[in-house]
Amino acid sequence: MSSPSAVVAVDLGKSRCRVVVSEPDAVTGRRSARRALHDGVGAPGLASAGGVTAALDSILPLTAHLDEPIASISVGAAGTWAAPTAASELARRLADALGVPAAVASDVVSAHVGALDGDAGVLLIAGTGAAALGIDGGIDDGLDSGRAMLVDGWGPELGDFGSGSWLGREALRAVLRASVGLGQSTALTDAVAMPIGAPSAIPGWLAQDGSLPRRLATLAPLVLDAAESGDVVSAGIAAESIRLLTASAVAASSRADRVALHGGLTEHVWFRAGIEDALRTAGRTVVASAGDALDGALLIADRTDLPHERFVHRAE
Repeated sequence: MSSPSAVVAVDLGKSRCRVVVSEPDAVTGRRSARRALHDGVGAPGLASAGGVTAALDSILPLTAHLDEPIASISVGAAGTWAAPTAASELARRLADALGVPAAVASDVVSAHVGALDGDAGVLLIAGTGAAALGIDGGIDDGLDSGRAMLVDGWGPELGDFGSGSWLGREALRAVLRASVGLGQSTALTDAVAMPIGAPSAIPGWLAQDGSLPRRLATLAPLVLDAAESGDVVSAGIAAESIRLLTASAVAASSRADRVALHGGLTEHVWFRAGIEDALRTAGRTVVASAGDALDGALLIADRTDLPHERFVHRAE
């Protein structure tokens, strides 16, 4: 009997957990086909208290439903960059529980691997939060190993500059300032009236239970649509978002000029065009994403020669 070749890949974010199983293509050997096992709620992140246990509680019950033996498991988990010790523990405990090799990397790293197909470059993430990860080349271009710079990803209190939550917050500031004569009249006042109400309702909306960054990010499309339609205030907010995101991407690497875009904001056609123009002006080349974080996790499972390897925690 041949040894198992299937790999379980996990993209474990703070709000969403996706799990797939994949076997290599019989002709190319690449894992192009994926079978979805789960798409549900995520975990708090490895840097949080009890983060490893929460991650295990999210992952292990899903593997119990596998109807085939697996060769390994590869996880991209939120919080890994800030908690490498916890990531190593998660890899060890997964390997012990499943009896197969386990790899754990930051979800930003697995997304970078997937987007750039394991190559060097910059991944700019613009969703609810924002971050840019630059990975420079490896041994073949004279470096001992891949060098990396993570810019932003600092959370809504300290960073996430230009993100969806940043856009939502700036929109509400503009509406409040306009309502008392401190700012220019803006179409955003009417735009946010549908989800929130009058400006006087904004403080109560902000105080509601649940994730404030995610709720703020739901306002981002309203800002971008208003900016595209010519609202001066919205256009100013969008332009600053583009400037901040571009600055993060440029700061992430002084050597790699290839930039892939990822995240919900980049799906807005007008806004994406603005980011791409700004990046080109900054001397960067925008490339199409080759895959997502799950593709990256699968590639990490199969290869140890990527420039990302120093950021992967492995256990057998």
